[in-house]
Amino acid sequence: MTVDLTDPAEAADPFEVDDFEVIDDRSVSLFEGDEGGLEYAQRQALVALLKQRFISARTHPRDWQALVEHERVIRSRLNDLFLDLQIDRDREVAWKRQAVAEGGARFPTLLHDTAWSREETLVLVHLRDRLRAGQAGGDARVYVDREDIVDYVASYRPAHATDESGDEKRARNAVTAVTKAGLLIATAAEERFEISEAVEPLLPLELLQELLEALQQANGTDAPAEAAARQDDLFEGEDA
Repeated sequence: MTVDLTDPAEAADPFEVDDFEVIDDRSVSLFEGDEGGLEYAQRQALVALLKQRFISARTHPRDWQALVEHERVIRSRLNDLFLDLQIDRDREVAWKRQAVAEGGARFPTLLHDTAWSREETLVLVHLRDRLRAGQAGGDARVYVDREDIVDYVASYRPAHATDESGDEKRARNAVTAVTKAGLLIATAAEERFEISEAVEPLLPLELLQELLEALQQANGTDAPAEAAARQDDLFEGEDA
């Protein structure tokens, strides 16, 4: 089971210029022949939005500040590329989506569809569950252990599945992939992660419901009792 979230093809450029003193942040002419209309900080925020699944005040403080201060012009530049800027102001998270034309026509796109694997999808479902539970309990930051995630994925293993070693390897690879996407944040403890506040807006309720139902159908059975109980917790207090 997969969930599609658009994302540019590659991660950050290792030769990316970062706060060199030779760059005048207030200038809109940054190189010979430059016809751009954005200042340096605005361009950095725009590039971050294009290259990353999301930016947040926590993970990209400089770019988030530039976005907040210059939202209209950055939104305009994204719109020029047929992209729509999405902002969750409560969680201080921003991301982009492919714009959809009136009538359902498709626009040209610079993005490619990155499909989460079945295991990665389960990781995201579990992270959203843990994040909501922690925040409901008053936690400003919510943490999760690698083994807890792997055990959750295993709880959705179909009864007929016999390759436990392969399944566990895929679950651990899923944790690595979600960490690389920025939705799990490494801590000083190698096996412990902080859950990014971006998980919930990137995995909205209606999509979550579809994912869980599809996963259960793919397994050919209902979810295990323990997993079903956790599923009930996911929707507690939310409007359908």
